[in-house]
Amino acid sequence: MSPIVARLAALAHGPVPEEVRRGIPARIIDIVGIAVRASTLDTSRAAMAFASDQATAPQATAIGAGRAVSAAEAGFVNGVLAHSLDYDDTHLPSILHPSASVVPASLAVAEWRDVPGAAVIDAVAVGIEIAVRLGMGGYDPVARQSVYFERGQHATSICGAVGSAATAARLMGASAEVIAHAMGIACSMGSGIIEANRAGGTVKRLHCGWAARAGITAAQLAVRGFTGPPTAIEGRFGLFQAFLGDQANPEAVTHELGHTWEAAGVFFKPYPANHFTHTGIDAAIGLRERGVRPDDIAHAVLAVAPPTVRTIGEPLDQKRNPDTGYQAQFSGPYTVAAGLFGPISGGSLCVGLADFTDALARDPARRALTARVEVVGEPEFTDIYPFHFPSRLTVRTTDGDTLTEEVLVNRGSPARPLSARELAAKYGDNVAGLVDDAVARQMHETLADLDRAASTAKLLAPLADLGTPP
Repeated sequence: MSPIVARLAALAHGPVPEEVRRGIPARIIDIVGIAVRASTLDTSRAAMAFASDQATAPQATAIGAGRAVSAAEAGFVNGVLAHSLDYDDTHLPSILHPSASVVPASLAVAEWRDVPGAAVIDAVAVGIEIAVRLGMGGYDPVARQSVYFERGQHATSICGAVGSAATAARLMGASAEVIAHAMGIACSMGSGIIEANRAGGTVKRLHCGWAARAGITAAQLAVRGFTGPPTAIEGRFGLFQAFLGDQANPEAVTHELGHTWEAAGVFFKPYPANHFTHTGIDAAIGLRERGVRPDDIAHAVLAVAPPTVRTIGEPLDQKRNPDTGYQAQFSGPYTVAAGLFGPISGGSLCVGLADFTDALARDPARRALTARVEVVGEPEFTDIYPFHFPSRLTVRTTDGDTLTEEVLVNRGSPARPLSARELAAKYGDNVAGLVDDAVARQMHETLADLDRAASTAKLLAPLADLGTPP
């Protein structure tokens, strides 16, 4: 049987089913909107300054940077932005965020090489598919957990580098053989640990940018003659052995490859927070809609799938008292509080970006509520996780009543899809105050109709210079 990288390269070089292609423009729009909003972060400015320091050829747009940079550096900046708000899409059960590296890599190479929009759609589709398939190679169906995750590895960046390499090489017109070499090279470039999820730090924001940069670089080297090992994935010293040891499942990567497309089922995120928190937010919103207010709550218990407790519930004191909005995105108690407090200043989203400021993370009223929220593992949810991230929120009110809301299925999944209107509202919320309304509408229309675009040379150019949010 052919090595895995050769089989993935054949997929990457081949046609993409129309039913898969139809969903790709929405993913591109989602990532672009997120990147625009994230451009205001200090870490984003640091990434832009880093890219500028490289003094590279002006090949592609780095969103918000004010100037064009090389394709690799544009992929880096835009990938950092795409993952910095924890608002990017997720594949389950691999628990991997594929679009935040693959889309920036694709758009950067597209602008550099000026390929038709239809080619970008195809390249994004195969890149996402390859990234999530490699993620599935690290999924343990018995333990119901990502082995990457258990070993402290960030599958999103490791697998995203390889998916981005396939995307970039395809857009450069590479043969299947050269695409295989690009992926083989990228297997030596994938990296990322997830300790920041637990203990803090902003390094995780770099991961998708570094993956996009690595993927583009690997493709550029492959088309110039560098080669990767044919068994770069499953070999004795390949990617799986290095990151997963003896726990890899290579069969999951190639099972029905080209017939069943995992890319079609990637979840959109309705809230800008760690995906484990989302059903808890929905449960909190449900209680609020039943008339429960923060001051009514004497005590609350957020029950979640046991493997998620360490990310959103431990250490509990730290999760109850996040110092920054970024830390609040990984806090079960805080996100429950955000759902119970309701929209900020009449905003269109029940829980949105406005909830995750440093000031609100330290807000006395919110902290008073988070101090009354505990997070526990619920064994009953084990059979659902990680295909969804179920939650049950039980509150005891100051009147002595006990109320419960249970949410078993994530919004944004194929089972509870976000509507076109909801996705448009998310994009609008992300670009508001940073992009002129007319430009924002035109960008949305252009990306939605990307299949018809003859040129992508200036696709993101209108987003090079952005405003300051109100």
